[in-house]
Amino acid sequence: MKVGVLTGGGDCPGLNAVIRSVVRKGVQEYAFDFAGVRDGWLGLLQGAVVPLDIPSVRGILPRGGTILGSSRTNPFKHEDGLQRVRDTLAAHDVDALIVIGGEDTLGVATELNGHGVPLVGVPKTIDNDVSGTDYTFGFNTAVGIATEAIDRLHTTAESHMRTLVVEVMGRHSGWIALHAGIAGGANVILIPERPFDLEQVCEQVMSRFKINYAPIVVVAEGAVPKEGQMILKDQSLDEFGHVRLSGIGEWLAREISERTGKDARTTVLGHVQRGGTPSPYDRWLATRFGLHAIDAVKDGDFGMMVALQGTRIVRIPLADATAKAKVVDPSLYDEFEVFFG
Repeated sequence: MKVGVLTGGGDCPGLNAVIRSVVRKGVQEYAFDFAGVRDGWLGLLQGAVVPLDIPSVRGILPRGGTILGSSRTNPFKHEDGLQRVRDTLAAHDVDALIVIGGEDTLGVATELNGHGVPLVGVPKTIDNDVSGTDYTFGFNTAVGIATEAIDRLHTTAESHMRTLVVEVMGRHSGWIALHAGIAGGANVILIPERPFDLEQVCEQVMSRFKINYAPIVVVAEGAVPKEGQMILKDQSLDEFGHVRLSGIGEWLAREISERTGKDARTTVLGHVQRGGTPSPYDRWLATRFGLHAIDAVKDGDFGMMVALQGTRIVRIPLADATAKAKVVDPSLYDEFEVFFG
């Protein structure tokens, strides 16, 4: 059997660990051949497929990003996309695919599987918003990077007695903001799941100044004020119809400064959250996902996604995993309200 491996969507710490795991076990235990698809779904549209073997995955475990490249391409948005995908797979004698990606990439995988393309999904996203799995690899690394940034910002905020607004990733879910905000001792945490009251935010900020502490506000990029709309730098869309978020941090700092009379500055962490070396936990989780994904291929259990539930790796239908995004439970957010303000 020849297995194709594809990484799609935003790059993520741990992708290379999955690729290495899949190839090592697939070759050593099942004598499979492998092909790497370049640049996500774009590679299947363009016929960009390269050989993948054990020598090509040596030394990649600690590397961030993906040796295969990635893109936010949606083949169903391109003319004859489905047929072009099938033609590429046939031309390179690929019998099955392992698709490593987040909600959009796995959504395409679900649709392709419905058209008869045999594949297995592996959940990848720093946002931790794929349903059916407790955690996705990349999330732990992103939270660690964001927490370190917040730790560093505390000292400069206190030195100048100003509000520092830290904007982190999170389009529809506030997992990074909540985890990093709590771990970093933020005074206000704003997430997409709960529209915020700007007046209340300003009151929480001022309560810190009253006791001679400088407040840290952590805001997910998709957070929205109650009285307004999502704050965007531009209105352009990607191939999945998503706006390119950013701008809430700058807007919030400006509003806080005008309403409180206190200086407020913004730090946008942006792509630094998804770059660099994966944490030990993400290497471990990504490796386990890869081992179980190639087992699913061996079993012919297509249309499934490997997932972490508790400490076990299980298989769940891709259709269930991509039906809706996993968001922060309101009760979890409420647990931490004692630290706000």
